[in-house]
Amino acid sequence: MESHVGRDFMDWASGIQNAIDYIENNITEELDYGEIAKCAAASSYYFQKIFGVLCGYSLGEYIRNRRLTLAGSELCTKNSKVIDVALKYGYSSPESFTRAFTKFHGITPFEAKKDGSKLITFSRLYVSLTLKGGSMMNYKLVEKEAFYVLEKCEPQEIDDSVNKNTIPAFWERSHADGTVKTLLELTNDKTFIFGICYNNTRTDKKSFDYAIASPCAENCIVPEGFRKNKIPARSWLVFECIGPMPDAMQKIWHKISSEIFPIAAYEPTYELDIEAYTAMAMNSPDYKSEVWIPVKKS
Repeated sequence: MESHVGRDFMDWASGIQNAIDYIENNITEELDYGEIAKCAAASSYYFQKIFGVLCGYSLGEYIRNRRLTLAGSELCTKNSKVIDVALKYGYSSPESFTRAFTKFHGITPFEAKKDGSKLITFSRLYVSLTLKGGSMMNYKLVEKEAFYVLEKCEPQEIDDSVNKNTIPAFWERSHADGTVKTLLELTNDKTFIFGICYNNTRTDKKSFDYAIASPCAENCIVPEGFRKNKIPARSWLVFECIGPMPDAMQKIWHKISSEIFPIAAYEPTYELDIEAYTAMAMNSPDYKSEVWIPVKKS
């Protein structure tokens, strides 16, 4: 996170807890993800990314589950009208609230008002400091000059609960429509094909650009529907990832977020991050990939 990642671990933990406290204190209000991220001194994109990696569910899922938990408690302990509780916790109609409530609790809001009804509880998050690590992780610091990539780009929602489906779908389409084949034909380096997350939160503050890309020459031909982009000269922490996708990649991101950056001598520049994939079979236990993160001295 922008000013916390390379600092003392207590500051890192405090920033996350500040964001959680802000959510809980404003749970019945319209929550702006950018304002939540500011509590942790982070951009909206990176806060949501790290939150999802560390917690195993998205920021949006946390807020929704907490609201439905509190709504259930209110319905079964107070003489509240369903429509009033629905509006209080951010639902525009009793119908949308009933659908979400029933999916979460397994019973309708009206059934929750009956004596003896059983509800699901999703508890509030608290940051806990624990000893972690003790495991091996291969990474290296690489100085790279500026380089160009040829890429096809699509906007993606910041919410991990959404993009965990839409990004794989983008890859599937890109294999099927020849995008990946074109990138491999025009690249000047066939070692990797990239998945690039650009931290350029768009004007709606709820999406970012994601690109499927390959390295290219400065004067390469740019086919219709593609674009050429210059990646600036940077220092990169490059993490080796071995194992089948997507589990291995999810695990390496968790280790990076929880074990490396809270105490590292470097902090991300927050411009972008790159997942570098090889041409091996992605379901192989020996599949090799890398995570590239541009960094600066803390």
